Amino acid sequence: MTLMMAWSGFLNGSGALAACALLTTIAPAVAQPRAVVELFTSQGCSSCPAADKIIGDLANDPSVIALSMPIDYWDYLGWKDTLADSRFSARQKAYSARRGDRDVYTPQMIVNGAMQVVGNDRARIDGAISDTEKTAGIMSVPVKVTLDGKQLKVAVAAAAAADGAPSPAEVWICSISKAVPIAITRGENRGREVTYHNVVRTWLKVGDWTGKAQSWTVPIENLAGAGVDAAVVYVQSGSREQPGPMLGAALTSLD
Repeated sequence: MTLMMAWSGFLNGSGALAACALLTTIAPAVAQPRAVVELFTSQGCSSCPAADKIIGDLANDPSVIALSMPIDYWDYLGWKDTLADSRFSARQKAYSARRGDRDVYTPQMIVNGAMQVVGNDRARIDGAISDTEKTAGIMSVPVKVTLDGKQLKVAVAAAAAADGAPSPAEVWICSISKAVPIAITRGENRGREVTYHNVVRTWLKVGDWTGKAQSWTVPIENLAGAGVDAAVVYVQSGSREQPGPMLGAALTSLD
């Protein structure tokens, strides 16, 4: 559904060697991702299945962390989204408030917390990824998340403001279901089965990042839920009410 949804009233030398040693200690063996993309989608939106497929393709790209966040404001159209969460609708509106516009629609893709594009336009999505990764600070902070028994270990490296990474920022963790097939029997997608990829199921704040190296431990039980099989940690400037650019992220399987 590419119609825009009007919304108002949302709540208003040696130093180099030391830095190198720090990154060697804290950074995982794999390369850091260059983008976090968030798709705001709905089972009741006829324009969304193409975007849902794109998220599936992006989820297979190790340089991208792709997330599906199903919204609930189209539920009145004949089909109640079985994966929707009002917190995702609020997050989409918070991005809009931060930008100072009323561009709240489905399918909408937010790229690195900094740009919004139509979620079923792969060329524009790829362009937004390329454009945002050139911006100072975006996806510049190394993040590591590892599974250790019944706990997740989260580590965020240090970064100075001179490196373009603003602080303070918030550290969030969300559990995801990698693939959720849904048979839709009413509404605009009646008769279709759509697979939703990297669907966010639980979502909690880990802490605040102030630019210094920090680490946290999160019990797996705090992320438990039906179909949960992976977790994503992201560091984002701004706040929950005013989300800004993504500074870093990491994903780990819980299988």
